Amino acid sequence: MLSVKQQLEVLTEGAVDVLPAGELERKLASSAAKGRPLRIKLGADPSAPDLHLGHVVVLRKLAQFQACGHQVIFLIGDFTGMIGDPTGKSETRKPLTREQVQENARTYQEQVFKILDPARTTIRFNSEWMDLMCSADMVRLCAQYTVARILERDDFAKRMRESRPIGIHEFLYPLVQGYDSVALEADVEVGGTDQSFNLLVGRELQKSYGQEPQCILTMPLLEGTDGHQKMSKSLDNAIGIADPPEEMYGRLMSISDELMVRYARLLSTSLRDLGERLSAASVHPMSAKKQLARELVETFHGAEAAGMAERFFEQRFQERNAYAPDERTVVADDDRGVTVYALVAKLGFAASNSEARRKLAQGGVRIDGELVTDPNRRVPSGRTVLVAVGKRQLARVTVRGPEPS
Repeated sequence: MLSVKQQLEVLTEGAVDVLPAGELERKLASSAAKGRPLRIKLGADPSAPDLHLGHVVVLRKLAQFQACGHQVIFLIGDFTGMIGDPTGKSETRKPLTREQVQENARTYQEQVFKILDPARTTIRFNSEWMDLMCSADMVRLCAQYTVARILERDDFAKRMRESRPIGIHEFLYPLVQGYDSVALEADVEVGGTDQSFNLLVGRELQKSYGQEPQCILTMPLLEGTDGHQKMSKSLDNAIGIADPPEEMYGRLMSISDELMVRYARLLSTSLRDLGERLSAASVHPMSAKKQLARELVETFHGAEAAGMAERFFEQRFQERNAYAPDERTVVADDDRGVTVYALVAKLGFAASNSEARRKLAQGGVRIDGELVTDPNRRVPSGRTVLVAVGKRQLARVTVRGPEPS
């Protein structure tokens, strides 16, 4: 078990702000004395179907809290997602329907355990308590904060100066996010720097409800592949952690060398000193970028998929040899898609269906890095997959539906 001093050093590494000063150390000391793990909260609104590498920055910090023995609460804002959060934007993010929120939340639950330890993670939804609030409860919550304080939030202040509209429902967002900390009795809340205001609202509301206020730890925002704006699906500059392996690898290889150093510092577990190594000319930028891309793809898709993605990139964009894979299209057998053995044969990676079955039985076929031995497994129409047969045969294939009769 790490000492309080050692925990503090690990947990504050890379953080932008830890507020208020000295509070985290005090909470860690109290936790150690009482033998009670701290409750670490991270909230995420399911505004898009997939998490991206920008989320990984804070998820890795949560994993460090877990390694120090603390309990993480990953809060899915299914209620706040229906309000819409204008954080960091010049206009309101559009609210989502409950159905959209629930579908996105399902994928979040699947993806966070690529980083977090399930044994030390609790998944919660803020609809658990917000759906139970009556109108009188909401009025009492609103009475805990003033309009003047809400307008201190940078985004609201900017929109007021520019005479841009602000919906009254938007004022509820920081209050609801803050009340989540009350409902969860959070000891620490982690978030990006764009969430500082909302996290501090949580502290104030906890005081109003007679709780010990949480400590705030903010992490830097990760720029998207454009190198300028923060990573966001809506800005089309995001790398999703559920993106196909070869797509993730390729997008990482396309970033600038300057951005590569920042990604390594915020996302990597083995290349955090990349900037110093590049300055000392102890590593070539291309080699470093390939190491980073492979590490991140391996984190989310496994070593086999990372190796295939790297080979795909090298053959397609570097070697440009006779084996360089092309984008291919295969027509499905029927409405259910195409069987794997038929797919292998249609690609010309086997001379016949029976040979394709043999290659599957011998363990020579992988789909998106996963070993496939069942010849009757199907790839649905509309899917794009990376198919590898042996070491030389590689293709990125889109399965198209059958032609109408």
